[in-house]
Parts: sequence; C-alpha cells; structure tokens
Amino acid sequence: MVFGGRAACFLPIILVLCLTRNSNILPVAEAIWLTIPSSGTKCVSEEIQSNVVVLGDYYVIDENNPDHIPTISARVTSPFGNNLHHNENATHGQFAFTTSESGNYLACFWKDGSHQKDSELTLGVDWKTGIAAKDWESVAKKEKIEGVELVLRRLQGIVETIRGNLIYLRDREADMREVSEATNARVAWFSIMSLGVCIAVSVLQIWYLKRYFVKKKLI
Repeated sequence: MVFGGRAACFLPIILVLCLTRNSNILPVAEAIWLTIPSSGTKCVSEEIQSNVVVLGDYYVIDENNPDHIPTISARVTSPFGNNLHHNENATHGQFAFTTSESGNYLACFWKDGSHQKDSELTLGVDWKTGIAAKDWESVAKKEKIEGVELVLRRLQGIVETIRGNLIYLRDREADMREVSEATNARVAWFSIMSLGVCIAVSVLQIWYLKRYFVKKKLI
C-alpha cells in the first residue's frame, strides 16, 4: 500500500514530464531558419500574452563566404506597432523584453542597402518565451536547489504556464462569444427592419395603384 501511494504521488510528475517532451502546448525554444531575399523583408510573429518574458537571438549564416558576412537590419514591434528592438548593420543581435499587452509580436529582418544586390542569405532566429526563457541555472545557484527539487520547481513553472494559457484561451473564447452574440443581434434587428421596410413599400405600392385605377375609372 505504501508503494502504491508513492507511485500515485509520482504519477502526475511522470505525466507532466511526458507532456514536456511530446506536447506542443508547452512553450518550447527552437531555432528558426529564415531565408532573407536580396530585396524585401522576412518576418516571424508569435501571439503572446501580457507579462511574459521574451528573449531572442539572431545571427547571419554565410557558409560560402564566412570572411565577408553581409549585414542585416532587424526590428521587433508590439501588437500596437511600438518599437521594442531596432538594430542596423549587424551580423547578429539579441533582444529581450517583457510583454505589456496581449497580441501578435512581430520580428522583421531585411538586408542592408549595401548588400541588397547580393544573393539570398540564411538567418537563424532563437525565439524563447515564458518558461523557456527562464535561466534555471541561475535559479538553482541563487536558491541552492538541485536534483529533484529543481525538476519540481521547473514542473511547477510549466504547470503555471499551462494554467495561464488555458485562462487566456477561455477569456478569448468568452470575448469572441460576446462579439458573435452582439453581431447576431444586430443582424436580427437589421433583418426585421428590412422586412418592415419591404412591407411598408408594398403597402404604398398597392395604395398608389388602387388610387391610380380609381382615378382612371378602371375599377
């Protein structure tokens, strides 16, 4: 019975560990490879909640000519168009900020004017958000935790992130439902008004035709 109780206690931990490896719901930091055209802009975006830490690292890769790497310009903007990061004539850069509002955050990259006639180049972007952006090594050193305790602390952060995402999705669903209900109500009133206008026009037409026929002594 004791062994069964311990197994029941560790079962949620094992389940969360499996989710961290196999689920796409959790925040995962992965490198994104972008091909920057000789002219034009290439952008990457992500929908992020408010009060979320975002870390980004980007770097130009040129295997054909490593001694002369072309430079790029980068700009990161908030959902309302505010500039969060801007860098020019760079082969690599970093940005870090905490989101102030929920929405779509956009990072755009383009080649500088002096290199626009060159061929396409490859850009690596490492985009981290939320729990993936947290430095767990610093947390372990600061709080002097390690082993299972560090794993549990990380799992706690992951669970809190999942809970926050679910609450965010629930709130968005409620907002969309309110908008849908308001739109349906407006459409219903518009339909009623349109029907009333049609009936009024039909009555006026019948009255006019009857008066015309009476005047012409046709009826």
